[in-house]
Amino acid sequence: MYLFICYPKCSTCKKAKAFLDSHNISYKERNIKTENPTSKEIKQWSKKILLKKFFNTSGIIYKELSLKEKLPNMTEEEQIELLSKNGMLVKRPILITENEIILGFKEKEYEGLL
Repeated sequence: MYLFICYPKCSTCKKAKAFLDSHNISYKERNIKTENPTSKEIKQWSKKILLKKFFNTSGIIYKELSLKEKLPNMTEEEQIELLSKNGMLVKRPILITENEIILGFKEKEYEGLL
């Protein structure tokens, strides 16, 4: 069973969830706003995907905090801590399978699960 981390009000997350449901793919859903990815999880996932890709660069909080300018000067630990403190800074949805981590929703990537 996969882990699907999403924000239920997000239209991209809704599309990803609809894809999973329509293809009978089993998953456990987790709300990113109420249950942020932990620093331990992010550290583990960042071994497979560059840490900077976990940031929701189009999000309001990312822009309010001027992270485009600040991230290059932050350590990896500081970035992980920031992501683990606010799920809305994290790109979503996140789909965790046995072998991979998929950030965002692109139908072709999800089709690879079939």
